[in-house]
Amino acid sequence: MPILHKVGRKHFSVRLLIGTIYLFLIAGALTMIYPFALMIAGSTKSAVDQKELRIIPGFLVDDTLLYRKYIEGLFNEKLDMVKSAYDESIISFETIEPPAKINKVLVSDYGEFLKDLGDAHYNFTVGFLRFAATRGSIMELQRELIRGLKKEFDGDLDAANRELKMHVASWQSVFMDPQIPLERVRRISDEPLAIRYRALKQRQPQLYRFYFSVEGMYKNIFLKSQYTRDIEEYNAKHGTSFESYAEVRLSRRAPVGSSLEISDWERFVREALNLLWIRADEEAVVPYRRFLQAKYLTIDALNRIYETGYSDFDTVPLFDDPLHSSIAESDWTAFLRGWRESEDSELHRLPLEQIYIDGLDFRFEDFMAGRYETIEALRSATGEDYESFAEVQLPQKQLHYREFLQNRGSLRREFATRNYKTVIEYMLLNGRALVNTVIYCGLAVLAALIVNPMAAYALSRFQLPSTYKILLFLMVTMAFPSMVTQIPIFLTLRNFNLLNTFWALILPGLANGYLIFILKGFFDSQPKELYECAELDGANQWVLFWHLTMNLSKPVLAYIALMAFTAAYSNFMFALLICQDERMWTLMPTLYQLQLRSHMGITFASLIIAAIPTFGVFLFAQNIIMRGIVVPVEK
Repeated sequence: MPILHKVGRKHFSVRLLIGTIYLFLIAGALTMIYPFALMIAGSTKSAVDQKELRIIPGFLVDDTLLYRKYIEGLFNEKLDMVKSAYDESIISFETIEPPAKINKVLVSDYGEFLKDLGDAHYNFTVGFLRFAATRGSIMELQRELIRGLKKEFDGDLDAANRELKMHVASWQSVFMDPQIPLERVRRISDEPLAIRYRALKQRQPQLYRFYFSVEGMYKNIFLKSQYTRDIEEYNAKHGTSFESYAEVRLSRRAPVGSSLEISDWERFVREALNLLWIRADEEAVVPYRRFLQAKYLTIDALNRIYETGYSDFDTVPLFDDPLHSSIAESDWTAFLRGWRESEDSELHRLPLEQIYIDGLDFRFEDFMAGRYETIEALRSATGEDYESFAEVQLPQKQLHYREFLQNRGSLRREFATRNYKTVIEYMLLNGRALVNTVIYCGLAVLAALIVNPMAAYALSRFQLPSTYKILLFLMVTMAFPSMVTQIPIFLTLRNFNLLNTFWALILPGLANGYLIFILKGFFDSQPKELYECAELDGANQWVLFWHLTMNLSKPVLAYIALMAFTAAYSNFMFALLICQDERMWTLMPTLYQLQLRSHMGITFASLIIAAIPTFGVFLFAQNIIMRGIVVPVEK
């Protein structure tokens, strides 16, 4: 019979009461769902959107926010590289905006230029390789690099370490910093891992590439570090009247201007710019040979150091191999900067007028000049108001935006799942955590479903004189928190040499006073007539226990299994204390180690993934528990 009759439920006050109850229930549900939804949204975040507080991640619905995450990944969270590649003053990834338009003709010409340029590895690098701020997250191309290495070495990390000269403890620790040879101190590595990285980046589409802009580096890294981002500061010192740094141009050769402009260009070339982008006229071979002769004195000494066979200094060519570190490269650097044997001796230095820059900016300028020949033809084709071919800059930002628009779906999927992929791969490939957890939880549930029911059955079926004393003792064990018993248990296990074994995990929780108490009460409620009938049919105690008692106790056994699984699966501190060997770690200590060195998004993703097994076991046990409650009531 319902508590409220149908007639009573039609009354306004009753309806108001029921409505109020439902409102409170909905409000209570929202207080639980909202934080969980925030955590799910947070599991997809990186540094660019970590301050965002919404239950639906912004990049899923807003193309501008998605574009910012793409640029953040493309440049591996290095803001200086964005400034150099796009030649823009950008404060942070959170403020970057997509281009107002895409000049299809200009972008198409740039695409043709890149095809002609080829895939020389020193002209570009790739993103989505390694993040600086979003710690712990394994990017898409890093995953591809790891998969390739695992396939190459058949999963043998030790062999990979030996061959690639690495010293990593797990596959997740394998990474390769993007090589960006713009500054003089940056060098192209010839290490085995770097060679595989080159092959990886040469396979990537334009969506993941960005090319090096010498002019962007000159303005945004070299000049602004000296004269600040304020163009007025630059104008005051140089006697110029530029409205913004966009009007400042890097000339191919030493500029014709103020002495400070010439000094800036010379210092940039002689000291800051990577040798990859510096060239010298053929006439420079004469002072270069004089420099070598002054330094080595005899051709035999030079041949011995260079491991060459020149007949005399007049046969030594200009240095032309900046890709590989060598004595010749060191000498070329000294000649470029200026070298003298002593303070009183002659200064040998590459003449300023014989130096020129051979960056991609100038190559693109030459490409456009060769294609359109006149500035009028270029204006007509592109619709841009260029005054000279020198104003044509690399349209990388527009090309990237075009690629972005064509790949928004795949980018959203990658950003939504990459933190989860990182956690799953860490769980699967980092030691034996997953296997240990499956074994530990399985044994814990099995032990709980055998030992506790047997103890409870003995207390329930046999009228022992000390039954209530035993129950009191079991109840007393519940008064001590687990933290109090950890040290005695640890010392006992150590004395028996059981540390770092599954016995150490299983034995301390083999019998549980609370669960025995619950089971005894359930067994006491079962009809005694069933047992008497079974005994008349010849059933022994094992049959009574296993076939009768256990079959009638499925709901409470499901609850016991749920409790045992939850205790074993969530065991962190005790498991870490008695199993300090990482090979015996379960998921909880392993995920904790991941969270310590990871970004917030990785932490949230690991918590969500870790909750899934418990939720699945709960649903399975809940069905059995509910059948045990509902079916008898219906009967």
